[in-house]
Amino acid sequence: MTGLVIRLAPHERVLLNGAVIENGDRRTSLSIRTPHAKVLRLRDAIHPDQANTPVKRTCYLAQLVLAGDSAPEDIRTPLLRAIEQLSQVFSDPDSRAMLGTATERVLENDYYQALKSLRGLLPREARLFAAGRA
Repeated sequence: MTGLVIRLAPHERVLLNGAVIENGDRRTSLSIRTPHAKVLRLRDAIHPDQANTPVKRTCYLAQLVLAGDSAPEDIRTPLLRAIEQLSQVFSDPDSRAMLGTATERVLENDYYQALKSLRGLLPREARLFAAGRA
């Protein structure tokens, strides 16, 4: 990995290796060169009470590692199982690609990119739930 570039909006906050960093008045970019740094955009963080769907619960597992609340070795197996369960529901090629990427990233200990891939499933899950209620 050559590095992770995070673009921050004014006053946006990010959790970086356990430290909350808040941007100033202007948009900026952070270039994170340390491989496997624990980075979590706080605007993307899922509160435990909000982890109430299969995709959100799976995202929350990845988030635990990024927030420093769980060790990667403790989360890897449950997270891979959760991704496998999601693959039982999301069978379209795009969703399968996202799940495949998430799996690869977990195996590479790249939980930021795994979470990024999993978050792509949130709108799809919302549509499935909305169609089920109709």
